[in-house]
Amino acid sequence: MSCADTTPGSTVPSASSTTTPSPSVVLTDCSFAWPDGAVVLDRVTTAFGRGRTGLVGSNGAGKSTLVRLVTGDLAPTGGRVSTTGPVDLLPQRLRRGPDDTVADLLGIRPRLDALHAILGGDPDPRHFDALGDDWDLEARAVAALSEVGLDLDTGDLLRPVATLSGGQAVLTAVTGVRLRERPVAVLDEPTNDLDLRSRGLLLDLVDRWRGTLVVVSHDRELLEHVDEIAELRDGSMRTSGGTWSDFEQRLAVERSAAERDLRDADQLLRAERRQRIEAETTIARRAKAGRRSAESMPAIIAHARRNKAEATAGRLRSGHGDAEARARDQVDVASRAVRDDDAVRVDLPDPAIPAGRRLAELTVRGRTTVLQGPERIAVVGANGTGKTTLLEQLVGVHGARPHPSADTGATSFTERVAWLPQRRDGLLADDDTVLEHVARAAPTVPDREMRNALARLLVRGSVVDRTTSTLSGGERFRVALAGLVLADPVPQLLVLDEPTNDLDMATTDHLVDVLAAWRGGLVVVSHDERFLDRLGLHARVALD
Repeated sequence: MSCADTTPGSTVPSASSTTTPSPSVVLTDCSFAWPDGAVVLDRVTTAFGRGRTGLVGSNGAGKSTLVRLVTGDLAPTGGRVSTTGPVDLLPQRLRRGPDDTVADLLGIRPRLDALHAILGGDPDPRHFDALGDDWDLEARAVAALSEVGLDLDTGDLLRPVATLSGGQAVLTAVTGVRLRERPVAVLDEPTNDLDLRSRGLLLDLVDRWRGTLVVVSHDRELLEHVDEIAELRDGSMRTSGGTWSDFEQRLAVERSAAERDLRDADQLLRAERRQRIEAETTIARRAKAGRRSAESMPAIIAHARRNKAEATAGRLRSGHGDAEARARDQVDVASRAVRDDDAVRVDLPDPAIPAGRRLAELTVRGRTTVLQGPERIAVVGANGTGKTTLLEQLVGVHGARPHPSADTGATSFTERVAWLPQRRDGLLADDDTVLEHVARAAPTVPDREMRNALARLLVRGSVVDRTTSTLSGGERFRVALAGLVLADPVPQLLVLDEPTNDLDMATTDHLVDVLAAWRGGLVVVSHDERFLDRLGLHARVALD
């Protein structure tokens, strides 16, 4: 009988134990499949021990599902998941409701409320039970926040989370994970929304992490700070000691060997096919000669020779047919071993913008940068400097806040603007099919032509007719991007806010390919310097 053992502390030894095992997560013959039959894990056995593990895999590979199995939010359909201690989680999407405070994000709100009640003179024993011995809670929280560059005081612990930037919220939530000091922690895409300084602080935290840390990430820089890589692919998992660079080197060696095996298998298959054809030709010639000689033989002798010839031909055909089939099987095995990531073959509609056409102006501290024609501008700066506000002004988001700096703002000189916001949850209607979503942006484009265009953006086959709610994160991003760049009329200005957030490395490469083929203007906000370096920027606008 399969079972899941993910109860916090369920396998932690008692206080009287003489030894304490290293915190770990263990999957034993673990399987998971959704009710529709989609397999995420297929009898996986692996373990994450003390230290830092980078969990990688393409969008849709099942990383988030694996995290839910480890935290006990889901139970495996087969096998077992066990932990040697309670599991803490930094989710990919943080709660940032209007009533949530910094203390909520830190996970200390109940204890903080109890502390304040006691200090206010309330003697209710429940407050003392909730607080325990944590009388220095406020000081420890403020000190921990200071370590990650957040200059807050005890009064700020009840500050609304909505007043924090995305990066500040992430660092606050990571600090909460550290304060709780559970032996197993999972950080799901922690570098999303972080500026360069915040990223450096997070990397320092990762380097100093105690216990078992599993980092779900597509961030190459972050993955250089782990002790091992665990890759989830096609329902199986492999672990490899070392950083992402070490893992890539091993993949390159394996890919070279797999491609060599495939070439050898192809050559063998061609040779076996050629020998089979030659054998068929020989059999046909013998049969023709046998028919001629049989005309001058007694019937009984001719019949015997014919039977013998047919038996010989059968063995010859069978032998060559079996050899060819084995060679074909070798080709199939070798083909599956070659990791062939799709490449985008992009042929986008042309907005036909003259080189001198003014599309936008961005003014920062009184200095104006003009975007003309198919130019590309990046907006960069630390968290909280107003980059998103600047873009919202540019695209004319209803109710966009004025920029904190009076001499900073943005203006668009075209109505044909395509906007991809940082928070993309509401871009796709869950009940729409992919084709319906894209067709809404280009109602005059024939169905077949739109399917062909989607295929070139790697949205192909049965995916086109699926509802968007069934898509993986990477697929949803490609569909959202396709709805922008395939729109009719064609946008003249494309505005992207942190487009690489949550994207795996392959999908980021696809995005770069699409933007390389984009012939309109581009304004992009990103903290990902590797990504920006690949865009062929004409200018950078810095906010600080």
